[in-house]
Amino acid sequence: MTEAEKLAAASEIHALKARYFRTMDMKDWAGLEATFAPDLVADFRESTGQQDESQLTHGAAAYVAKLAPILQHVQTVHHGHMPEIWIEGPDHATGIWAMEDKLWVQDGSPLPFKWMHGYGHYHERYVRVGGDWRIQEIRLSRIRVEVG
Repeated sequence: MTEAEKLAAASEIHALKARYFRTMDMKDWAGLEATFAPDLVADFRESTGQQDESQLTHGAAAYVAKLAPILQHVQTVHHGHMPEIWIEGPDHATGIWAMEDKLWVQDGSPLPFKWMHGYGHYHERYVRVGGDWRIQEIRLSRIRVEVG
Protein backbone atom coordinates (compact mmCIF):
# COMPACT_ATOMS: atom_id res chain seq x y z
CA MET A 1 0.00 0.00 0.00
CA THR A 2 1.14 3.52 -0.68
CA GLU A 3 1.36 6.07 2.12
CA ALA A 4 -1.65 7.87 0.63
CA GLU A 5 -3.67 4.64 0.73
CA LYS A 6 -2.63 4.05 4.35
CA LEU A 7 -3.64 7.60 5.31
CA ALA A 8 -7.00 7.16 3.57
CA ALA A 9 -7.57 3.86 5.39
CA ALA A 10 -6.70 5.43 8.76
CA SER A 11 -9.10 8.29 8.07
CA GLU A 12 -11.88 5.83 7.25
CA ILE A 13 -11.19 3.97 10.51
CA HIS A 14 -11.38 7.26 12.45
CA ALA A 15 -14.83 7.88 10.92
CA LEU A 16 -15.85 4.29 11.72
CA LYS A 17 -14.97 4.76 15.40
CA ALA A 18 -16.82 8.08 15.50
CA ARG A 19 -19.93 6.26 14.18
CA TYR A 20 -19.44 3.59 16.85
CA PHE A 21 -19.52 6.19 19.65
CA ARG A 22 -22.40 8.18 18.13
CA THR A 23 -24.64 5.21 17.40
CA MET A 24 -24.09 3.80 20.88
CA ASP A 25 -24.91 7.08 22.62
CA MET A 26 -27.95 7.65 20.37
CA LYS A 27 -29.12 4.05 20.90
CA ASP A 28 -29.13 3.47 17.14
CA TRP A 29 -28.71 -0.29 17.48
CA ALA A 30 -28.86 -1.06 13.74
CA GLY A 31 -26.26 1.64 13.11
CA LEU A 32 -24.06 0.27 15.90
CA GLU A 33 -24.27 -3.26 14.53
CA ALA A 34 -23.25 -1.91 11.11
CA THR A 35 -19.92 -0.73 12.57
CA PHE A 36 -18.98 -4.35 13.28
CA ALA A 37 -17.95 -7.27 11.10
CA PRO A 38 -20.54 -10.06 11.39
CA ASP A 39 -17.97 -12.32 13.12
CA LEU A 40 -17.17 -9.71 15.79
CA VAL A 41 -15.39 -10.76 18.98
CA ALA A 42 -16.43 -8.31 21.74
CA ASP A 43 -14.33 -8.70 24.87
CA PHE A 44 -15.60 -6.51 27.69
CA ARG A 45 -14.51 -8.87 30.48
CA GLU A 46 -12.38 -6.11 32.06
CA SER A 47 -14.82 -3.25 31.36
CA THR A 48 -16.15 -2.93 34.92
CA GLY A 49 -12.77 -3.10 36.61
CA GLN A 50 -13.30 -6.76 37.49
CA GLN A 51 -12.94 -9.92 35.40
CA ASP A 52 -16.44 -10.94 34.22
CA GLU A 53 -16.38 -13.93 31.85
CA SER A 54 -19.99 -13.29 30.77
CA GLN A 55 -18.78 -10.19 28.93
CA LEU A 56 -17.13 -12.07 26.06
CA THR A 57 -19.48 -12.20 23.07
CA HIS A 58 -19.08 -13.67 19.58
CA GLY A 59 -21.02 -12.14 16.69
CA ALA A 60 -22.15 -8.58 15.98
CA ALA A 61 -25.86 -9.36 16.21
CA ALA A 62 -25.41 -11.24 19.49
CA TYR A 63 -23.37 -8.42 21.00
CA VAL A 64 -25.87 -5.69 20.10
CA ALA A 65 -28.78 -7.88 21.27
CA LYS A 66 -26.99 -8.25 24.62
CA LEU A 67 -26.04 -4.56 24.94
CA ALA A 68 -29.30 -2.86 23.91
CA PRO A 69 -31.45 -3.94 26.89
CA ILE A 70 -28.67 -3.08 29.35
CA LEU A 71 -28.37 0.48 28.02
CA GLN A 72 -32.08 1.04 27.35
CA HIS A 73 -32.50 3.10 30.54
CA VAL A 74 -29.01 4.59 30.65
CA GLN A 75 -27.89 7.91 29.19
CA THR A 76 -24.34 7.50 27.91
CA VAL A 77 -21.56 9.73 26.62
CA HIS A 78 -18.53 8.05 25.04
CA HIS A 79 -15.40 9.82 23.80
CA GLY A 80 -12.43 8.34 21.98
CA HIS A 81 -9.07 10.11 21.91
CA MET A 82 -5.56 9.85 20.54
CA PRO A 83 -5.97 6.92 18.14
CA GLU A 84 -2.97 4.79 17.25
CA ILE A 85 -3.78 3.03 13.96
CA TRP A 86 -1.58 0.49 12.21
CA ILE A 87 -2.56 -0.41 8.64
CA GLU A 88 -1.36 -3.99 8.22
CA GLY A 89 -2.56 -4.48 4.65
CA PRO A 90 -5.28 -3.37 2.26
CA ASP A 91 -8.00 -5.11 4.31
CA HIS A 92 -6.57 -5.40 7.85
CA ALA A 93 -5.60 -2.92 10.55
CA THR A 94 -5.30 -2.64 14.32
CA GLY A 95 -5.76 0.26 16.67
CA ILE A 96 -5.76 1.51 20.24
CA TRP A 97 -7.98 4.37 21.38
CA ALA A 98 -7.87 6.15 24.72
CA MET A 99 -11.45 6.45 25.93
CA GLU A 100 -13.66 8.04 28.54
CA ASP A 101 -17.29 7.25 29.20
CA LYS A 102 -20.01 8.53 31.49
CA LEU A 103 -23.23 6.69 32.28
CA TRP A 104 -26.28 8.02 34.10
CA VAL A 105 -28.61 5.21 35.10
CA GLN A 106 -32.37 5.76 35.10
CA ASP A 107 -35.12 3.80 36.81
CA GLY A 108 -35.73 0.45 35.16
CA SER A 109 -32.07 -0.28 34.43
CA PRO A 110 -30.52 -3.58 35.57
CA LEU A 111 -27.23 -1.83 36.40
CA PRO A 112 -26.30 -1.83 40.11
CA PHE A 113 -25.23 1.85 40.27
CA LYS A 114 -26.67 5.31 39.55
CA TRP A 115 -23.72 6.72 37.62
CA MET A 116 -20.34 5.65 36.29
CA HIS A 117 -17.31 7.51 34.96
CA GLY A 118 -14.70 5.34 33.30
CA TYR A 119 -11.33 5.69 31.63
CA GLY A 120 -9.39 3.18 29.60
CA HIS A 121 -8.40 1.96 26.16
CA TYR A 122 -10.13 0.22 23.30
CA HIS A 123 -7.91 -2.37 21.59
CA GLU A 124 -9.31 -3.20 18.17
CA ARG A 125 -8.78 -5.16 14.99
CA TYR A 126 -10.37 -3.91 11.79
CA VAL A 127 -11.26 -5.67 8.56
CA ARG A 128 -12.63 -4.41 5.25
CA VAL A 129 -16.04 -5.92 4.46
CA GLY A 130 -17.56 -5.12 1.08
CA GLY A 131 -15.11 -2.25 0.68
CA ASP A 132 -15.91 -0.66 4.08
CA TRP A 133 -13.91 -0.89 7.29
CA ARG A 134 -15.57 -2.69 10.20
CA ILE A 135 -14.52 -3.50 13.77
CA GLN A 136 -13.76 -7.23 13.88
CA GLU A 137 -12.40 -7.43 17.42
CA ILE A 138 -12.97 -4.98 20.27
CA ARG A 139 -11.56 -5.20 23.79
CA LEU A 140 -11.93 -2.59 26.51
CA SER A 141 -9.32 -2.37 29.25
CA ARG A 142 -10.00 0.00 32.12
CA ILE A 143 -7.56 2.25 33.96
CA ARG A 144 -10.11 3.64 36.39
CA VAL A 145 -13.83 3.26 37.08
CA GLU A 146 -15.75 5.56 39.44
CA VAL A 147 -19.31 4.60 40.41
CA GLY A 148 -21.93 6.08 42.66
